[in-house]
Amino acid sequence: MDKVNILGVNVDTVTIDEAADAIIGFFDENKLHSVFTPNSEIIMAAYRDKGFADILNRSELLTADGIGVVYASKILNKPLRERAAGYDIACRVLEKIDGTEHKLFLFGGKPGVAETARDNLIRMYPRLNIAGCRHGYFAPEDDAQIVDEINASGADIIFVCLGAPKQEKWIDEHRGKLGVRVAMGIGGSLDVFAGTAERAPDFFCNHGLEWLYRLYKEPKRIGRMMDLPKFAITVFLKGKRYK
Repeated sequence: MDKVNILGVNVDTVTIDEAADAIIGFFDENKLHSVFTPNSEIIMAAYRDKGFADILNRSELLTADGIGVVYASKILNKPLRERAAGYDIACRVLEKIDGTEHKLFLFGGKPGVAETARDNLIRMYPRLNIAGCRHGYFAPEDDAQIVDEINASGADIIFVCLGAPKQEKWIDEHRGKLGVRVAMGIGGSLDVFAGTAERAPDFFCNHGLEWLYRLYKEPKRIGRMMDLPKFAITVFLKGKRYK
């Protein structure tokens, strides 16, 4: 797949449909494939932390979750065709595995969120095979038990919703131990599936203003949002140094 290097992070130039098709194709390969969907904040974090950038670049699929990443690709004269957000890709994958033998594991959120998400997803996709659920509140010494639980479930794919960069680091750290074929880090998507968080309305998503809706709903995010102008300025000033 073609890639565009945005401040040292190699983003795949794929659409939502192409990303979902690639994930389904990963099921045929006997190894774990990590799938990450960075937005501007995550790429800025990786710009500051080469170790984190290396984790992102080790993934088998890396898509642009934020509209800022799409704009950055245009500045660099290698435009992404669309924003391929983790939630949208996950929904497309769910459509494709509904009624198949593929098994899904849900990992993340507060206690009870994964189970609520499971119940809602089964109502949406009645033939979906959800092999297990696990909340995202745990200590490092719990890691081995969590990996064993996931592997014992027989899941082919796991949605890891621990928030960035924790979810990406957790997947990368355990890639040699997990028996799943695909591990997707998709942040707050589990809360959206559970109904404990609301995704921005279509108007905001379609016009690249999801960040504004999030800020309206969570004013405390203002500190994190300061990375958005920093990201744009850094891409303008330094983006073309990366190949």
